[in-house]
Amino acid sequence: MTSPLTASATQERWTPRLWGTLLVLCAAMFLDALDVSMVGVALPSIGSELDLSTSTLQWIVSGYILGYGGLLLLGGRTADLLGRRRVFLVALGVFALASLLGGLVDSGPLLIASRFIKGLSAAFTAPAGLSIITTTFAEGPVRNRALSIYTTCAATGFSMGLVLSGLLTEASWRLTMLLPAPIALVALLAGLKLIPHSEREQKHGGYDVPGAVIGTASMLLLVFTVVQAPEAGWTSARTLLSFLAVAVLLAVFVRIEQRTTSPLIRLGVLRSSSQIRAQLGAMAFFGSYVGFQFLVTLYMQSLLGWSALQTALAFLPAGALVALSATKIGAVVDRFGTPRVIATGFTLLVIAYALFLRISLTPQYAAVILPSMLLLGAACALVFPSLNIQATNGVDDDEQGMVSGLLNTSIQVGGAIFLAVVTAVVTANGHGGSSPQAVLDSFRPGLMVVTAIALGGLLITLTGLRARRPQQSVLVAQSVREENSVRDSALEERSAQEEREVAEERVAVRD
Repeated sequence: MTSPLTASATQERWTPRLWGTLLVLCAAMFLDALDVSMVGVALPSIGSELDLSTSTLQWIVSGYILGYGGLLLLGGRTADLLGRRRVFLVALGVFALASLLGGLVDSGPLLIASRFIKGLSAAFTAPAGLSIITTTFAEGPVRNRALSIYTTCAATGFSMGLVLSGLLTEASWRLTMLLPAPIALVALLAGLKLIPHSEREQKHGGYDVPGAVIGTASMLLLVFTVVQAPEAGWTSARTLLSFLAVAVLLAVFVRIEQRTTSPLIRLGVLRSSSQIRAQLGAMAFFGSYVGFQFLVTLYMQSLLGWSALQTALAFLPAGALVALSATKIGAVVDRFGTPRVIATGFTLLVIAYALFLRISLTPQYAAVILPSMLLLGAACALVFPSLNIQATNGVDDDEQGMVSGLLNTSIQVGGAIFLAVVTAVVTANGHGGSSPQAVLDSFRPGLMVVTAIALGGLLITLTGLRARRPQQSVLVAQSVREENSVRDSALEERSAQEEREVAEERVAVRD
């Protein structure tokens, strides 16, 4: 049954309520991305005031990633089963309370706990919000436009978080924790009025409790292991045993999903090559970006001596370019298709990272940094929305939450894994001394790894371009064969008719 709101979403002109619904969902995604990026610049101030060690400070970031990345699969399926509107609004309320708590606490463990709760709530708002869009806006140009705006808000929030954190930290790091609370509260009140009610999935055959427990445990352990690996050692017994336990849990999870009548993830979805490319592309895209941002922030602040605000402003061109292109990417995807747009974006991403390899101890903003940031912004504007469109196209409404959770899981797990890899590479090459040149030399291998990750994403996307041509030729050939078959059948039928007429004439002549 189609609601009036959904029906209006199929038209080119959207109603004010439809725009309001999209803005509420965009606000939640903006907050998720904002929160991830804002905390990084504030970490030194947090450590100084709360007297926290470097390893403890890491968990302020990792706690959020752990809750977010570990529970996304459960969050996506819960939205399908319990109702997307309900799950989204409840999780948004929890996010607001956790933000308030994080700005008022006076101890490291409580701050980490608040960050974990925020990550947990984001694990439910992100897939629920994306699935609300994909079930409200009809597949095609209208949905592509909505998704381009939605995902652009996420990229803009990530970029703006850097700038806002630089400004707010000058006054107090607590402001960076408190800022999301009032925004989330306003979005919650607006969402109660605007977001359409969604029906629960009626014929789901029960709840996949074992799959939810095992799947969540495997994701939590995977993220925890990756985050801790650089400190514990990638080849240490602890890390290897943890990865082995993850593999065992994932094998059990797959077995459960194959047997249950209502799986947390329908494994048949992963038989689509387009879906696989979207998931792997998301991992490569976000993983390379997180590693790049980590190294660039250290380079600008540690080696160039730039302030937090100057560093944030250096990233601003990328964010501004993403924001300005918000309403245009959908039309680009409509014209060229997601594989071509994603391939173009990854190409720009590889060039951006490769250009940054030219950095030196002398600031070269106009010649090196600015071109890389502009290319990075263009790449983000093209890739991020297109990956969301490719992952959700062709998926039934009752599985949109599941696919959305899977995509966001790929993003978060990719970010955690590749950031850990980049950090390990930099650490392994950091034994040349503590001089600025030695530190810069240790950064270059990390930047090369970042570039290689983006190149891997490009190669994955290019396989989609190669796959489309044979498919088209097969379709054409099939069409030609069908036409030939119809023509041959018609000729045979006419020939048979002529033979019958000739036979009848001969009989008539004999008679």
